[in-house]
Amino acid sequence: MLTLPVALRVLAIVQAGGQGSRMDVLTRERAKPALPFASTHALIDFPMSCLAAAPVTQVWVSVQYLSRSLDPLLSGGRPWDLDRTVDGFRRIVPEEGTGAAHDEGFSHGNADALFRVRDDIRDAAVDVVVVLSADHIFSIDLASVIARHLEREAECTLVTAEVGVQDARQKMVVHTGKGSLVTGVDDKPEKPTSGVVATEIFLYQPEVLISELERLRATVLAEGEPDDTDDTGLGDFGEHLVPALIKRGRTHADPIEGYWRDVGRPHAYLQAHRDLLAGRIDVFDHPDRPVRGAAHPGPPAWVGTEGALVDAMAGPGARVRGRVERSVLGPGVQVQPGAVVSDSVLLDDVVVESGAQVRTAIVDRGTVVGRNAVVGEALKGTRLSDDAITLVGADSRVGRGAVVPAGGRLEPGTSVESA
Repeated sequence: MLTLPVALRVLAIVQAGGQGSRMDVLTRERAKPALPFASTHALIDFPMSCLAAAPVTQVWVSVQYLSRSLDPLLSGGRPWDLDRTVDGFRRIVPEEGTGAAHDEGFSHGNADALFRVRDDIRDAAVDVVVVLSADHIFSIDLASVIARHLEREAECTLVTAEVGVQDARQKMVVHTGKGSLVTGVDDKPEKPTSGVVATEIFLYQPEVLISELERLRATVLAEGEPDDTDDTGLGDFGEHLVPALIKRGRTHADPIEGYWRDVGRPHAYLQAHRDLLAGRIDVFDHPDRPVRGAAHPGPPAWVGTEGALVDAMAGPGARVRGRVERSVLGPGVQVQPGAVVSDSVLLDDVVVESGAQVRTAIVDRGTVVGRNAVVGEALKGTRLSDDAITLVGADSRVGRGAVVPAGGRLEPGTSVESA
């Protein structure tokens, strides 16, 4: 694995500010990048750990929605050795009093977000800007990607992955010509012609990035948008910025090696945990780029004589006296005698009381599923959809014998009593 030359100046911007509305009740009280994965990690850990392995030592994390839920995980950059005097970790938040309306407040897309910090990027005087999202599961040799970006003298590099054509409808589909040169993109096409998509890991030549952002903003203004709006009109990368860079002829694709999945929807989040249990995820298999994050202290998980873990994982402090199959339990989860948890993800400190059943569900932290209650139901097949997964918000209470049907949604703090 390569490491970056000391003289090379790289700035990384991790865009962790979105509301994550597609995750419904699971992101009512947390930012999406704060969602746990594999019991003891959070989604924010994956981009941050790849940057640390390169190593990239100037990392800005852009936060907007419920940023307080991310702060304990970010810990000022300490888990990734970014708590340093020179460069290191910086938290970017919406501001007021910074200039024109479109330089203030909340951003309206990832290109819009970069426009708002363009002066900061200019002042950083770096050689490469790396922009990553924080709701994906992946591990990448980022130093090698940066090296190829520089060797090609690319103005933009899109890290790509191969997905199913149905999944490609929600992504930026990437078309390439000779070699790695990108010839075009289709942003969230209705009928994708390819499953090659951008992974939302982008590398930019800083001067070109800034000049194109400013040129595109001027174009939007010339088309009649008032200058006093807080929206630049630049939207996401696939709307204006990346197509404009492709026209310049120096945008390249770099396919990711190994596992990659966008887990920003319930079915994708649960499927990623299925993949983890089936051994299809390699992100924890690279000693030279370990996944690091905030510590989860606690005693080891414990399984009683009447308990069973079958194709399952349990985090620190979990206590299992019922049956857990094809599921992941967060720290401190309790599954009492006679209870069954199947094809589900239970986050921190969930209690499943005796005789209860939890199937095809994601149950948020601090929830109690009462004796003989039923949450969700088993799928008839194996294919997941958002509508088939039951979501239970944090600190909810499903009373004794109560039923939450398949695909049900409980807001945080909800109490459901038996009929």
